[in-house]
Amino acid sequence: MTDEEKRPGPLRAVLAGVLAGAVALGVAELAAAFVRPQAAPLITVGGAGIDLTPEWLKDFAIRTFGTHDKQVLLGGLLAGVIVLAGILGLVGRARRLPAVVGFGLFGLLGVVAALSRPDARPADTIPVLVGTAAGIAALLFLLRAARPAADEAGTGAQRRVFLAAAGGTAVAAASAGALGRARNARRDVAAIRNGVRLPRPASPAPPLPAGSDLRIPGLTPFTTPNNDFYRVDTALVLPQIDPAQWTLRIHGMVDRPVELSFDDLLRRPLLERDITLTCVSNEVGGPYAGHARWLGVALDDLLRSAGVQAGADQILSRSIDGFTVSTPLATVLDGRDALLAVGMNGEPLPVRHGFPARMVVPGLYGYVSATKWVVDLKVTRFATDRAYWTKRGWAADAPIKTMARIDLPKPLASVKAGRVPVAGVAWAQHRGIEAVEVRIDGGPWRRARLAPVPHTDTWRQWVLEWDATPGRHRLEARAIDATGAVQLEKRATPYPDGATGWHSTVVTVT
Repeated sequence: MTDEEKRPGPLRAVLAGVLAGAVALGVAELAAAFVRPQAAPLITVGGAGIDLTPEWLKDFAIRTFGTHDKQVLLGGLLAGVIVLAGILGLVGRARRLPAVVGFGLFGLLGVVAALSRPDARPADTIPVLVGTAAGIAALLFLLRAARPAADEAGTGAQRRVFLAAAGGTAVAAASAGALGRARNARRDVAAIRNGVRLPRPASPAPPLPAGSDLRIPGLTPFTTPNNDFYRVDTALVLPQIDPAQWTLRIHGMVDRPVELSFDDLLRRPLLERDITLTCVSNEVGGPYAGHARWLGVALDDLLRSAGVQAGADQILSRSIDGFTVSTPLATVLDGRDALLAVGMNGEPLPVRHGFPARMVVPGLYGYVSATKWVVDLKVTRFATDRAYWTKRGWAADAPIKTMARIDLPKPLASVKAGRVPVAGVAWAQHRGIEAVEVRIDGGPWRRARLAPVPHTDTWRQWVLEWDATPGRHRLEARAIDATGAVQLEKRATPYPDGATGWHSTVVTVT
């Protein structure tokens, strides 16, 4: 046989590469289960990709995919691995060494990504190294099994050998991945969270004012159920933190560094407060705002117990996965209900929302105030330390902008002529909403009816009864905060300190 005749067929070579890539990922996931889930190659490379993503692409991903952006990223990475592994298999059809080197280079990329993470550990490189070695071994094995028979009589037997080898490799890859996921599932702290019993608040929130929820079908409820509360963060794998192992460190420009356990935190007086949160990525009319009743320790008391030193102007908070947030110190010490929260809507924090503890500072966008899975508070200066998003050009001081959103009628809805409720929510946390105005087809502004609210740190429902006439109509809304400032008309994207513009929608009346 000539050299060409000894080569596996192109389709078999591609399949060999794809299966070798699957083995590499499956074995790496199994190895990561013994190190930590965040060390899996797709997670480390995906995390590095998020860090390197330009702002315009990040905004596009959030606008287009919403809270599914992480699944899309991981799916795209997986598809890329499949394609590249198939190409390497095709390369290995003629020459094994370049294909092996190609797998090795991808392994090196994984090592670099693992070590680039903010919370990197040397052991995080083990899964990608083990996975790469397994992938190379699988590739060489399959390419050998895919070689054609020396004569036509042996072709059928050789085909069966390759199919058996490919099937066995696929089963091995799937089994490794399944075992890794099963082991990670045993680390899930959901059962531990369900067993946590939070103390009663020393300072309970008063009942919500009667009528704070207008209960109009289709209108966003005043209190957002935990399962419906928006989630925007950089974590590709939810941190699983046993509260018995959790500690909070307060240090930096303080007189007395403090370290608290979860039990220490629960022994302190707990405050219960109604606070609406908003993400800076929220576009005009967007969904990334939500209201909850939070339970936690007063953040200013925690800081004062450590003795804040003169000259400090920032709290640099850190999540267990290394993500950092910079919060203006003055906003925590000015008397507002800034919390280190442990509860949300009457239960322990959900894991996806920061269990066992997170920051909640009313009046600031989440990227400078709402660190989830928080383990470290460093009192420092903006001139000394910069956080994850401020390093990327986002504003260091980010008070939430005044905003009104139209929930009803829905965009492009068709409604019947007659009395139609135009309704929505408005927010200007820590200033409060004084009025919401609506206009139809560019006509005069009309004041909407406002629902009562407990205080200025929450959003506010509003409604205007509109006598709708047949035709196509444009509805606009704007809010006025309690300082008298009118919501900005000019449209601006979220970067660098929050979106502006009046929300509008178009409906057809029949």
